[in-house]
Amino acid sequence: MLVSDVMTAFPAHIRLGSTIRRAAEVVSVSEVGQLMVIDHDGRFAGSLSEEDLVRAMLPGFDDVTAGGGTLADAFRIFLEKGRALADRVIDPLVVRDTATVSPADELARAAVVMIERGIRRLPVVDGGNLVGTLSRADLCRAVIYHS
Repeated sequence: MLVSDVMTAFPAHIRLGSTIRRAAEVVSVSEVGQLMVIDHDGRFAGSLSEEDLVRAMLPGFDDVTAGGGTLADAFRIFLEKGRALADRVIDPLVVRDTATVSPADELARAAVVMIERGIRRLPVVDGGNLVGTLSRADLCRAVIYHS
């Protein structure tokens, strides 16, 4: 069985140069934990996870203690930092050395890569272009419907 047999063909994605606010909106609406990032020519550029977004907005320990040290203070600082970063571009947060698979790769090979590297969603790239994603849920569906 090939990656193309079970991949998600229309992945949630965003372009380089988009704002952190836009990325948060796409994550929220698409309900995926990882966005694929494409460049201005439509070529695959990397990925951006919801964890990357949240980490960028998290206050540091020193920020929290300087702000009062309570959980309420930490949340207030988190919101302030999020507002301050909302209009910045995502480019510095994009992971560019992302593992990828081809639609023609064997599904078993992709599954091994995902498990060994702890990857939840793999970009499926053909000739430099993003053509889909392969998630762990896609692997589970393959077992259920194709066995």
